Amino acid sequence: MTETAESQGDDRIIRESGTDARIAMIVRPVLEGIGYRLVRVRLSGQNGPTLQIMAERPDGSMTVEDCETVSRALSPALDVEDPVSGAYNLEISSPGIDRPLVRKSDFASAKGHIVKIETSVLLGDRKRFRGRIAETNGERVAIERDQPAYGEEAKVDIPFDAIADARLVLTDDLIRDALKKDKQLRQERKKRRRETADETGQEEI
Repeated sequence: MTETAESQGDDRIIRESGTDARIAMIVRPVLEGIGYRLVRVRLSGQNGPTLQIMAERPDGSMTVEDCETVSRALSPALDVEDPVSGAYNLEISSPGIDRPLVRKSDFASAKGHIVKIETSVLLGDRKRFRGRIAETNGERVAIERDQPAYGEEAKVDIPFDAIADARLVLTDDLIRDALKKDKQLRQERKKRRRETADETGQEEI
């Protein structure tokens, strides 16, 4: 994938185009400056223009409070740059459980779960694939199809630079793992707060 001025410093393998790309250039540095990562930008016209900015912390978490923090940080930058003509609604959201996969690390973290992938080029006469992520490396992701057609290989290797869109499929296993991860993150945050309180001599609230 060719590195462009728009993508310098952006480790996402799936990026926006057109107006969405211009908005991404504005918001990504702001997000990184306050400790968040950009997942996706999408400007849609349903129910009036809505600018959805999907973001997360480096650990993959994103609370309601985080969304409010991001909104307060991005609104002034968007007002100054004014990338969208006319009035629009700004929506800050988390990636969700059935999240889009936009970084190589997202695919590695989702190993064992079912994903839908759409490619920008034909791979074996197909552009759409569904299967369980078996393994990844720096160049490609291997998936084991859960619904292979007759005569198709059960396992397929998909180069990262051929992926146009990818999203996890909501399953019981995915929900279970997401809840487990959320519990672990909450425990880690509580532990850090307790350690900080001990260091400062303040009582934990």
